[in-house]
Amino acid sequence: MTFRQICALGLVALGGLAGCATQQSAPEPAKRNVILFLGDGMGVSTVTAARILAGQLQGQTGEEHLLAFETFPELALVKTYNTDAQVPDSAGTMSAIMTGEKTRIGFISVAGLVSHDDCARALENELPTLLELAEQAGLATGVVTNTRITHATPAATYAHAPNRNWESDAQLPPAAVEQGCRDLARQLVEFGHGDGIEVMLGGGRSPFFPESAADPEYEQLAGVRRDGRNLVDEWLAGADGRRYVWNLEQFQALPPHEGQVLGLFEPSHMQFEIDRSADQGGEPSLAEMTRFAIERLARNEEGFFLMVEGGRIDHAHHAGNAYRALTDTVAFADAVAAAVALTDPAETLILVTADHSHTLTLSGYPQRGNPIFGKVVPPAGESAADAEGRPYTTLSYANGPGHRETVPDLTDVDTTDPDFLQVATLPMESETHGGEDVAAYAQGLNAESLNGIIEQNLLFDIMRDALLPGAR
Repeated sequence: MTFRQICALGLVALGGLAGCATQQSAPEPAKRNVILFLGDGMGVSTVTAARILAGQLQGQTGEEHLLAFETFPELALVKTYNTDAQVPDSAGTMSAIMTGEKTRIGFISVAGLVSHDDCARALENELPTLLELAEQAGLATGVVTNTRITHATPAATYAHAPNRNWESDAQLPPAAVEQGCRDLARQLVEFGHGDGIEVMLGGGRSPFFPESAADPEYEQLAGVRRDGRNLVDEWLAGADGRRYVWNLEQFQALPPHEGQVLGLFEPSHMQFEIDRSADQGGEPSLAEMTRFAIERLARNEEGFFLMVEGGRIDHAHHAGNAYRALTDTVAFADAVAAAVALTDPAETLILVTADHSHTLTLSGYPQRGNPIFGKVVPPAGESAADAEGRPYTTLSYANGPGHRETVPDLTDVDTTDPDFLQVATLPMESETHGGEDVAAYAQGLNAESLNGIIEQNLLFDIMRDALLPGAR
């Protein structure tokens, strides 16, 4: 029970009443902001391993280190199941976080009573999202991701669909088109709440351009739209002062505090953090996009809502590549640190969580400070070996593409190589999500409401009560 709840129930000694009075009479913030950081697939094992990595990159043994959000004062464990799935996907989980209602696997902010691909019924059962409510209340809003901006997690903030794959019209079934459903890219540029989303930054140019339009960065690629529409041009024409950018130079040249911004930095997902510097068009980091978004949105006198996704953590895990998953987690933590530096906890809730976990494990009794990507060396100082005498790594997966037909001998293998795939127990083309609880961390406005073991959809209530008090 929090101090505020204790005061409300009168469960304090007389000497503590003055403290309660102070707590209850705290002035209302001049404006209210919520920043949701969503580490896609960032389960507890991922956080632990990334913490060790970040510490080791700073010359520490690593275990004693803390990522930026691990210093937050409030913490809870979050149940992640979908209404029809014990181990969930990103669409159903993010929809629960953004709407306050759990739904089915593969759904984008649509009630779970709808069947998959049922356009007509989905249109009648759309669930309002927190971003939509914020826009309707006159607040500024933003979506930042390093995945396609039409991917499941970002899409759940602004769109509604009974199938997460409806990212462009090329993926819409003819029946859905006839019944009036719109693809996710259209829903973003045709967003009809408030004055529109102020900042939209991520990857995924292809769903916004027709098949006849060549990509500006990769001449062999083109748009994927079959309806011939150029949604970026349509969005630019929708209001004065809008700007579109697709590379780092253009992003850095944006005026500091003017107009709405759409940035699409790749045809599909943006680069992993360790690959970003080699991108031919140049891409901003997640921290740079976060800083830009906060500085732009903070101009609104009523407040703002911002969602920032570290989405490629999930993709690296699916590939069985812990190196990229953990380096992207560290970059995600850097984005959180940027937000902390730019905001006031008295008026801003920063909530950091994951939509689901993965099957990454840390095991084998490695000694303190053992390189997190390395082979296990136990505290006694001798090389560890499996039952057949072979060395093994601290990190492994329960399933995935890292499975080998026979257990590999890693003696002469550099397991710290960025392209190394950790050994997986079961063969899978793509490693799967994990079903255990994930952690949520919070600081600032209404953060004390986060505690215990909670259902994932209750994160919506915590954010809504911070951003729009009295909106229940």
